[in-house]
Amino acid sequence: MIDWASFVAVALASLFSTAVVVSLYSFGLRFRALTHPDARTGEPVRPGYATVLSYLCFGLSACAVLFGIYLIVPFLHS
Repeated sequence: MIDWASFVAVALASLFSTAVVVSLYSFGLRFRALTHPDARTGEPVRPGYATVLSYLCFGLSACAVLFGIYLIVPFLHS
């Protein structure tokens, strides 16, 4: 017999976590691509905050993936 409440809880948790990881990675890519032309040379320049935010988003995305692996592999938390 299927425990539908548990099934729905796992399905919602996996949908939510997938959306979070993909969103964090996408924001990281967006911040990494954020540039504006330099006033003097006209060359594209990335603001410092964009670099920091991109690394933060990539780091949080990696932490979420590693936490998911930690939850899946019983050897790591038994």
